[in-house]
Amino acid sequence: MWSPKTNSRGGRVPSYDFMEEMKVGDIVFSFADTFIKAIGVVTSPAQSSVKPDFGNAGANWSDDGWLVDVAFQELGMAQFKPKDHMGLLNPTLPEVLSPIRPDGGGNQIYLAKISKQMADILIALSKGVGDSIVEDLSQNLDFATPNEELSEVDEIKMRTDIGATQITQIINSRRGQGVFKANVRLIENTCRVTKISNPKHLIASHIKPWSKSDDLEKLSGFNGLLLAPHIDHLFDKGFISFEGNGNLILSTHLDAAVIDQWRIEKNINVGRFRKEQQKFLEYHRDVMLKPG
Repeated sequence: MWSPKTNSRGGRVPSYDFMEEMKVGDIVFSFADTFIKAIGVVTSPAQSSVKPDFGNAGANWSDDGWLVDVAFQELGMAQFKPKDHMGLLNPTLPEVLSPIRPDGGGNQIYLAKISKQMADILIALSKGVGDSIVEDLSQNLDFATPNEELSEVDEIKMRTDIGATQITQIINSRRGQGVFKANVRLIENTCRVTKISNPKHLIASHIKPWSKSDDLEKLSGFNGLLLAPHIDHLFDKGFISFEGNGNLILSTHLDAAVIDQWRIEKNINVGRFRKEQQKFLEYHRDVMLKPG
């Protein structure tokens, strides 16, 4: 989740200030189009962050904001309308800055604090799905760390040409975290090969290696893919790559037994990549893919 720190006039907004209060393990409910559609769990606390690339949607927001990592999972068929259950929810609504009105409609507020009682009711209304999601996402949410050069991290820490916030963002991007992960998730939402969508089981992986990328490339969402750990291993080591049209490329150095035992479909097309992604994939094919 990302929000600016202030409104367009530079004033404080309580729903933005709440971002600072979010703690690891907090539960987040996604309320959109009158439905509770997804439940998430905070995986890292707020950090100062420049605005991810939202395109035209974020044109009026300031660049300085808060970033909170949240692992979300959609409720699917278990999504529900709070409006249908206001008899239960009305007594639990916050007295001020409530996300929901007494009639069940939503208030124009980005983030609100709710009581544990209200959260328990919302989870219960998902008929068991919410409990399963919270339990699953609340376990080990760490992403694997790419094998990059630690010396460059030390060099970045010593830089004086960029601010402390950008230094933190660049270093976090090395581990597939922070604003880089947020940018990747704006573009990719599943592992292209396995189709797994649960963020607990996915790594935000650089296409052009972090150590070979400039500052902008290190943070660009177009320079990243969400990959299952075993697919990330093959991609990172150059055993597989992708054509711009989505065709999977297998290096002749990849053991055929691995292909069979990991059930990788040899002739799979994972879907066309965006133009901005294709330049990074070209680098990966030319430099990283083990030659035949």
